Amino acid sequence: MADVLELAKELIRRPSVTPEDAGCQQLIASRLQRAGFACEHMRFGAVGNLYATRGAPGGPTLLLLGHTDVVPPGPRSDWASDPFEPEVRDGVLYGRGAADMKGSVAAFVVAAERFVAEYPDHPGRLAILLTSDEEGDAIDGVRRVAREFAARGERIDWCITGEPSSTSRLGDLLRVGRRGSLTGTLRVRGVQGHVAYPDQARNPIHQALPALDELASRRWDEGYESFPPTSLQMSNIEAGTGASNVIPGELRVVFNLRYNPHWDADRLVAECERMLGSHGLDFEVGWHRSGEPYYTPEGPLRAAAREVLASHAGAPPEESTGGGTSDARFIAPLGTQCIEVGPVNASIHKVDENVAVADLERLPGLYLEMIRKLLSLPPT
Repeated sequence: MADVLELAKELIRRPSVTPEDAGCQQLIASRLQRAGFACEHMRFGAVGNLYATRGAPGGPTLLLLGHTDVVPPGPRSDWASDPFEPEVRDGVLYGRGAADMKGSVAAFVVAAERFVAEYPDHPGRLAILLTSDEEGDAIDGVRRVAREFAARGERIDWCITGEPSSTSRLGDLLRVGRRGSLTGTLRVRGVQGHVAYPDQARNPIHQALPALDELASRRWDEGYESFPPTSLQMSNIEAGTGASNVIPGELRVVFNLRYNPHWDADRLVAECERMLGSHGLDFEVGWHRSGEPYYTPEGPLRAAAREVLASHAGAPPEESTGGGTSDARFIAPLGTQCIEVGPVNASIHKVDENVAVADLERLPGLYLEMIRKLLSLPPT
């Protein structure tokens, strides 16, 4: 499968730091068009999105979901080789995006090309959706495309996201859901003053501490099926003028909730604001809703993926809802069953990001088997 390696290299050479695409989607569209896919470029602001489809819309639709953008590489001097000049060393491909997720995107393309070559009159519809806004704000990417899909009644039955889900070997984990993510930016107002005269000031740090302790120590729930319990973590606390003898006039706290399907964002917002208000604080909270949780129950998609991964990995995969978030959170509300299957994630977002060439070359066959099973076609 040298073709998948060469395509992955071509994608890595394009410095598509989010939200830039750097020509990745055009390269892919050209290949998919030659394979008979209809390609729709959906650009919103600075974000490019590519939606490619092949087959009759009346049958079931299987979507392969990915992104062409990558995170910044950081200082290039920290890398053993140029992050945007792919290099194979000792059977490993190095470069920004090798694992997250240009390797999977290349495998999607090769699997789709092989599928339509084997089954030119295949039933159902095979689709690929790529965005350049997964690693960034995730506003004008799949989130925006999903709204367009909903408005025009676009039906998607199953979705395979190529995020790097494997832990130690390819295929050892099948992600069947993700927690929701909600970020709060809290401002607690006090009255600035001299530390020697606290009666003439109001210290927002002192006032907020009991409320913050309640938020941090609360047991929000006991989990949900394979989801862990909801967790609240504070990521930033800031106050003060820099002087040791000044009571600050404001405290700022950033916190994030990763939550399971026991909750939705609106209920968590209401509960957090109720808890803060019960402490008599003068406060306001700005909220960012990153996405609701999703969960794919047992059905054709999980069954097909489990069988394929067990065959490739030599043992049934762990079926997990852990990790952060992915763009599948925007597709799932369309009524779509979603899973995530991809390479080992040990090096993602790190210096010297990499993927084993052997794993990369196995990925197209892995995706191809899933496509066959879901579109009810036997292997040739």
